[in-house]
Amino acid sequence: AIAQIGWIAGPAVMFLFSLVTYYTSTLLSACYRSGDPVNGKRNYTYMDAVRTNLGGAKVKLCGFVQYLNLFGVAIGYTIASSISMMAIKRSNCFHKSGGKNPCHINANPYMIAFGIAEIIFSQIPDFDQLWWLSILAAVMSFTYSTIGLGLGIAQVVENGKAMGSVTGISIGANVTPTQKIWRSFQALGDIAFAYSYSIILIEIQDTVRSPPSESKTMKKATLISVAVTTLFYMLCGCFGYAAFGDMSPGNLLTGFGFYNPYWLLDIANVAIVVHLVGAYQVFA
Repeated sequence: AIAQIGWIAGPAVMFLFSLVTYYTSTLLSACYRSGDPVNGKRNYTYMDAVRTNLGGAKVKLCGFVQYLNLFGVAIGYTIASSISMMAIKRSNCFHKSGGKNPCHINANPYMIAFGIAEIIFSQIPDFDQLWWLSILAAVMSFTYSTIGLGLGIAQVVENGKAMGSVTGISIGANVTPTQKIWRSFQALGDIAFAYSYSIILIEIQDTVRSPPSESKTMKKATLISVAVTTLFYMLCGCFGYAAFGDMSPGNLLTGFGFYNPYWLLDIANVAIVVHLVGAYQVFA
């Protein structure tokens, strides 16, 4: 995303989205209880909160928007996980053939496998509320983010300079003005998608113990999570752009090739798949 809109707009937009997400999340967390923030009636889901505070046709409208977002997230997670599984298969294929085999991989079997796994896990009662699931997701996120960041820094050092420009990918032979506009909007969408957890914030808050009040705990957790994730987004996005410039890939890990260091990239991609398997259950 940063590669599309450049060194100034990229970090600025990401920081703006983080502030908006934090602010709206704090407002949303206050809607968990109606009336008194400690002893008021609980709203167990986002739709309950909408029904209590807005009512009428707005319930259906907000419900449609929420489920449309969840549907998009589910599709995105399925595609992302299949890409990571394909990357693992392809890197091992390249390693075995010494780079001689093009190793073309079909994504369909991996998307089907991911779907079957999610159907199986969905049969486990309250799987999305297991306490260790959040810890596992955090560890996996830290693992692949750290690997991507480390490889990005190493690539910048190897290049001897930071790539990229103030305005992002340049208009030229490979990018038309129209493509530049659409890619810029897509970049904004990608950044917004990165902060999509707020659509299930009420459901997450319902798992928080009290005292202190659920809203107080959730506001603190939101501040920490938004700050940490934004830091990693900034570091990975900026160093990825600095490493590859206009050639920055959509998936940072694929920019380092499939042959070397294949084992480190495999670890990162496995971490992504494990994270997305759990995240899919929480969202969908």
